Amino acid sequence: METGVTKLSVREKIGYSLGDGAANFFFQTIMMYQVVYFTDVLKLPGGQARTLFLVALFWNGIFDPIMGMIADRTKTRWGKFRPWILWSSVPFGVLFYLTFLTPDLQEGAKLAYAYITYILMMTIYSVNNTPYSALSGVITGDTKERTSVASYRQVTAMACSFVIQGFLLTLKNHFAVGHDQAYGWRTAMAIFAVVAIVFHLITFLSTKERIAPAKEEQARFGDSVKDLFRNRSWIVLFLATLFIFITLCFRGNMIYMWFTRYFDPAHLQEFMSKLGYGSLTNPGEKSMELFNMVGMAFTILGIIMSKPLSVKFGKKSMFVLGLALAAVFQSLIYLASATNVLPAFIFNIFQTFCYGVTVPLLWSMLGDVADYAVWKFMRRSTGLVFAGVSFALKMGLGIGLAAATWMKESYRLPSEVGEIYNAEGFRLGASIIPGTLFGLSVLILLFYSISTKTEKQIQDELEARRKA
Repeated sequence: METGVTKLSVREKIGYSLGDGAANFFFQTIMMYQVVYFTDVLKLPGGQARTLFLVALFWNGIFDPIMGMIADRTKTRWGKFRPWILWSSVPFGVLFYLTFLTPDLQEGAKLAYAYITYILMMTIYSVNNTPYSALSGVITGDTKERTSVASYRQVTAMACSFVIQGFLLTLKNHFAVGHDQAYGWRTAMAIFAVVAIVFHLITFLSTKERIAPAKEEQARFGDSVKDLFRNRSWIVLFLATLFIFITLCFRGNMIYMWFTRYFDPAHLQEFMSKLGYGSLTNPGEKSMELFNMVGMAFTILGIIMSKPLSVKFGKKSMFVLGLALAAVFQSLIYLASATNVLPAFIFNIFQTFCYGVTVPLLWSMLGDVADYAVWKFMRRSTGLVFAGVSFALKMGLGIGLAAATWMKESYRLPSEVGEIYNAEGFRLGASIIPGTLFGLSVLILLFYSISTKTEKQIQDELEARRKA
């Protein structure tokens, strides 16, 4: 067994990061387009889609901790967490494709198909992503290396998100020519599903688990759960994750509504023409893709800056400051009007950079929280620590999707000539509401209690135990 405090090669960091890139092909599609896909392409009524999101959320609440417990108790020659990435890679890709297949069925059968594929997809996401996230806590015990690994992970994740947010609609529309929107969706998803399988396999082959719990650190499930709720910093990260991902999912789906139903198409065409774009079939979709691409580029820049800033000022300080500034700039996006989209682009640049600084810190701090549990309670349950926060993430997705679906339906006006909306609600949904939710996350993070000094103390004492 190698020492826990290990410097990792760039090859291993990149290999590990591809696992989150694969997951983000699916994750970002949900965050940006799941509501519009279910309601506009699959043609599910908004109430049925909202119920589906909440049912999937209830199931995840049951399954995620079970998956964390199973991963913690897995014993193979490859380790505890890596084999799950291998075993789930192909099912992940297949279910990803099936979730966006859009079968030609009657309404009841179509709803049943949506339930089965979406819930199975969220299940395999847990089977894959819970061990994957926990793996970052056992490939090294060095807290600075963990932040570095998290930065690599998030840069790759955001690069794949850049592809989804910047090119998915264009790709979908390309394949839809001569067919229909449903054909465009499933063909685009087939491509991303294959790439996701390959990325997961590379992650499995390029990483190594180095920290195994000593015999005295093995924990019973009941003790592990008790330890979680005695760990204040874990509770803080759970709640912060919940509100952050409610924000991201709600905002992501609202942005599509905002660009396609709020902004004046003629103004968007004029704005895009000044940037070198010609005549656009759908200026709302194309300008939204540009908005997302610019934002994602600055998110990646923020992620790159995360490690040096957190090393200098501390993880908690940078998390709080970055998210607080993101909340302010997110709210200022409200200043964009239907005939002036430029302020939205400007404030989005500042918002995404500030948020980007915080992105690697959550996963790095989770590794610290898992180590704190070992240091404080003499029991290691890394899988359960990450599974609990993974459930918070998916709870945020479920609530965010349900809220976005409700928002879309509540601002729909009675009409016999197609869908007409009071689009002011989408303006709020893309600015003030997510800004306020980010602010709530900041207040929660103030209660995080593991300081930089404590991180170093935990690292040194655990390393001494491993050597002994």
